[in-house]
Amino acid sequence: MTSPEQQHDPYATRPWLASYPAGVPATIDPGRSTLVDLLRKSAAAYADRPAMESFGARLSYRELTRAAEAVASWLQRQGLEKGDRVAIMSPNVLAYPAILFGVLLAGGVVVNVNPLYTPSELEFQINDAGARFLFVFENFAHTAQAAWPRMKVERAIIVAPGDLMGLKGFLVNFVSRQIKRAVPAYAIAESLSFAEVLREGGKRPFTPAQIAPEDVAFLQYTGGTTGVAKGAILLHRNVAANVEQTWAWLDSYLGPTGPHVMVTALPLYHIFALTACCMLTMRAGGCCLLIANPRDLKGLIATVRNARFTVFSGVNTLYAALADHPRIRDVDFSNLKMSISGGMSTQQVVAQKWKAISGKPIVEGYGLSETSPILTVNRADIAEFTGAIGYPLPSTEITLRDEHGDAAPFGERGELWARGPQVTPGYWRRPDETAKAMTSDGFFKTGDVAVMQPDGMFKIVDRLKDIILVSGFNVYPNEVEAALAEHPKVKEVAVIGVPFAHSGEAPMAFVTARDPSLTADELRRFAHERLTGYKVPRFYEFRDSLPKTNVGKILRRALRDEYFARPKAPANEEQA
Repeated sequence: MTSPEQQHDPYATRPWLASYPAGVPATIDPGRSTLVDLLRKSAAAYADRPAMESFGARLSYRELTRAAEAVASWLQRQGLEKGDRVAIMSPNVLAYPAILFGVLLAGGVVVNVNPLYTPSELEFQINDAGARFLFVFENFAHTAQAAWPRMKVERAIIVAPGDLMGLKGFLVNFVSRQIKRAVPAYAIAESLSFAEVLREGGKRPFTPAQIAPEDVAFLQYTGGTTGVAKGAILLHRNVAANVEQTWAWLDSYLGPTGPHVMVTALPLYHIFALTACCMLTMRAGGCCLLIANPRDLKGLIATVRNARFTVFSGVNTLYAALADHPRIRDVDFSNLKMSISGGMSTQQVVAQKWKAISGKPIVEGYGLSETSPILTVNRADIAEFTGAIGYPLPSTEITLRDEHGDAAPFGERGELWARGPQVTPGYWRRPDETAKAMTSDGFFKTGDVAVMQPDGMFKIVDRLKDIILVSGFNVYPNEVEAALAEHPKVKEVAVIGVPFAHSGEAPMAFVTARDPSLTADELRRFAHERLTGYKVPRFYEFRDSLPKTNVGKILRRALRDEYFARPKAPANEEQA
């Protein structure tokens, strides 16, 4: 295979720079900063500003730092050494960022865990990472208990809903203890409360660890939507650089208009929320409005209704659900500067609805866990949603490659490869997976198929593994899903490829309907008006819901696995 530096690569000229907003540099100085430096600088500059808010309670930058230092002190007293892994399994509550920065201050490595994991999934990730401690929100402690005998963890620290919320937190915890049915029973002998950690850790100052930019900050597990999860190694410099890259892109637009409030509805264990919400907002001296349960749309709307937020973050499914909610019109969007989206493709019809409600277009970005995550982003000053992923951030190199590893001509599809200071050095203890994903000269192969438009803007077509081959023609599920989603009776849709004797494979659509009168024939006719014949789904299956990750990304793999596990074709498939 020819490497990018061994052949002419037209993308090396970075044609996208001509489309950069005024004042955005072509490169940033990744410097020698760490995420500990980020916390320290923000705490010094914005000590009394609110850094985090949850259920009406706030933590200032000073209070957040003090709590993080108490966590760091306690960990060090337990013998935590530099590079030891500590897992966090929690929704977005005030304790989360305090624990996260506490681990980093102590020189540890944060392992973010999805709190909705099953015991077997938790066991795999904890043991694969080699985590010594597990901070777990009490609502999910029963999962930890079920996996405990098979996990090599020294202690579990139980986080209560009201931790770090002051008097309000005391009341929250009191009420939660009276309603024990809301918390599944658990019993872990090697456990203590987060309140005890804060109390014991606060008795003596911690010893600042010597943190370097090359030290590991996170093991960010990924691959769960396509196969066995693996930990992407993110160094302090990877995430810190991505924060600076993104800030360089947005600074001139957001401007010094006062402290920003970021609606953080995506979970902090997800890389998009971790960097684009938590870290970036701290860099700006703003406040993260933490949403513990974004699936509770009524509660989310009640929280943000009068919050005077300036930035809203979400994914396509969240924006779609909010746009359909009857109370969304109660929300005050008068202070909104921008709405950002990542994690999955945003559909045009959803973006149009959101702008009609909020007055602002969705600014979509693109990245992966392995890239800290942001690689590309749209201009913040767009008037309308573009349907593309935007331009590479400063100091980010993008190239598109064909199946032979050669550069794809401008305007043609190719796998998106990326190189920059935000790109992972590899996977945790998986040299074989690292070798598959990385080139010898540092490019990461994303597995996503993209095309570059004339002005240097990139558009994702699909994932390589999701492409459907119909009689030798490539069918891209994203394109088909976007077309079907325009039907007013369609709520959600996912498309996969299934075996079909006539053409090798055929598209199959899984649909949740807004209107139960929707039929396969009606949807098929609608698709024929918008898609070439071979792209139109041949089979349709209507469902009450589609499988999703906790951040709302539809799991095509789960649908595919389920389909191939069936003994025979389901009766409700309809053939054209």
